[in-house]
Amino acid sequence: MECFENVKKNFGFGCMRLPMVDGEVDTAEFSHMVDAFLEAGFNYFDTAHGYVDEKSETAIRECLTSRYPRDRYVLTDKLSGDYFKSEADIRPFFESQLEACGVEYFDFYLMHSQTADLYKKYKACRAYETAFELKAEGKIRHVGISFHDNPAVLEQILDDYPQIEVVQIQFNYADYEDAAVQSRSCYEACVRRGKPVLVMEPVKGGTLVNLPQEARDIFDGLGGGSYASYALRFAAGFDGIRVVLSGMSNMAQMEDNLSTMTDCKPLDAREMAAIEKVRGVFRSMGLIPCTACRYCVAGCPRHILIPELFGAMNAKTAYNNWNSDWYYTVHTQNNGKASDCIQCGQCEKACPQHLKIRELLKSVAKEFERGVE
Repeated sequence: MECFENVKKNFGFGCMRLPMVDGEVDTAEFSHMVDAFLEAGFNYFDTAHGYVDEKSETAIRECLTSRYPRDRYVLTDKLSGDYFKSEADIRPFFESQLEACGVEYFDFYLMHSQTADLYKKYKACRAYETAFELKAEGKIRHVGISFHDNPAVLEQILDDYPQIEVVQIQFNYADYEDAAVQSRSCYEACVRRGKPVLVMEPVKGGTLVNLPQEARDIFDGLGGGSYASYALRFAAGFDGIRVVLSGMSNMAQMEDNLSTMTDCKPLDAREMAAIEKVRGVFRSMGLIPCTACRYCVAGCPRHILIPELFGAMNAKTAYNNWNSDWYYTVHTQNNGKASDCIQCGQCEKACPQHLKIRELLKSVAKEFERGVE
């Protein structure tokens, strides 16, 4: 895979969930994590302008690009739909991203979170054409997409723009056969067209680490390995998957993931059988498949912390303890409650998982707010 000639190994540092202190990136901890990542022989970093409340790119400049020579790391950034309205907006925004990250070019630049509707906007604004022009100018090494829709839409984009070099998809064992995400079918569409795959959400926003007890018991019965390690190894075990990304917010997560991915071995038959049993646990519980990407939060006019409320709901379903109610109170003390939803639908337009958020919030309100129908 020629476009990965400078990528070392198969594990990437996703800079969407960074260590935080008082609402700001903990640059000392992030720098320590960057050092550990590079020292272990990995070098792929992934960001986007909106990540960490628009603080990810500048944190990368402070903790990575200002501290290491350009040939020590591979950096991916994205063109996000919220930051341009016309073709004329794209180049100035792109230049601001280079400046924010402190680099003169991006190794990979992805059309961000492509869906059928969003793709129409990108086509109308000649976003793909602009990216290819920037590549010709040397400001982008490779152009790709990150994708959140069905395989037919993916194949349409790849047919329209065969110059696309790489595709980033959500891929994990919980979503592999999921009818909404269709990870397997999207992966197979990439393979058919010879497009290398980048994996996002291999642990599904932490869902595959914070497991219900029945699922924990299944993995514990294997006698070794963290819950995250099984998820990472599942994703890394498929042909054509070039980099598995993980968003890490503390050094303990970094160390665990490095121990898994430094000498990554495919899951054996016994471990795959355990994966299938855990899938069955999730199917039986009806948990909300939210990955806490937080795209829904920015546009909410009632300032509802939707991922946090869904997390409380899932915890109540999985564990049925008082902590869930307490955290619901914490998350709504200075922000909107689930019942405050005005049904505007902005959240659903932004959701990569295509969740019916408005209906789910009604269920959350009924569970946590007495008297709400």
